[in-house]
Amino acid sequence: MTHTLSPQTVRIAAVQTVSGPDVAENLRVVGGLIAEAADAGARLVALPEYFALISADERAKVAIREPEGRGPLQDFLREAAQRHGVWLVGGTVPLVAEAEDKVRNSTLVFDDRGECVARYDKIHLFGFSRGEERYDEAATIEPGGRVVAFDAPFGRVGLSVCYDLRFPELYRAMGEVSLIVVPAAFTHTTGRAHWEVLLRARAIENQCYVLAPAQGGRHPSGRVTWGHTLIADPWGEVLACRDEGAGVVVADLDPERIAAIRQSLPALAHRCLGGGT
Repeated sequence: MTHTLSPQTVRIAAVQTVSGPDVAENLRVVGGLIAEAADAGARLVALPEYFALISADERAKVAIREPEGRGPLQDFLREAAQRHGVWLVGGTVPLVAEAEDKVRNSTLVFDDRGECVARYDKIHLFGFSRGEERYDEAATIEPGGRVVAFDAPFGRVGLSVCYDLRFPELYRAMGEVSLIVVPAAFTHTTGRAHWEVLLRARAIENQCYVLAPAQGGRHPSGRVTWGHTLIADPWGEVLACRDEGAGVVVADLDPERIAAIRQSLPALAHRCLGGGT
């Protein structure tokens, strides 16, 4: 489906990283990529899950957790959003949890003035076991329990993180949104099999854009993430993708395209279950 961009288009960007155990180095790299995205004209920039730290020691993120509203990671996000005049979706930041030995894996959104306008705590915690490859996020992460969407000048935005992608009921609970953001660190195994098809499905089902910044490559810890940071449109077309390695992908969000697709194929209005009208 070809289309002409309308005057209301807004450029959005997703950052891909291959984060390691050195927080300062990770922030240096991310800072440069945010600047690159802003220079490309992006008004909203999204960072991947665990952008500040991926370590062989899963408890390392507990050691750097921050209370909501203060701490070096939140200061970094706030200052970057303000400096570049962009809305910044801060991948995930380890925030204080109720359990002393765990964190909340939290997405924080800062507007172009550096004000925190939304927080989403990852609800679904990844668990996977196949041969020597094992993951158990519940060992160090406390799940959230609240669906979050926020209003921006370019539309309503729904927040999710990585493994959430497999649970379409979460996205339905957001209501009608213009954009879904999915910061992720998908494993190479699961990403190769399911990443793109799930992202495109969420875009098609919800007739909105999907912005999916990811970790992509071999990390110092030995972990290999799938990458393929991408932006999909409401028809499920992939507008931009970066296979692996640190970098930025950009595309234009067009509100008129969302409206046209929803008018020609009013699937959201045709819903009969789960709160449909």
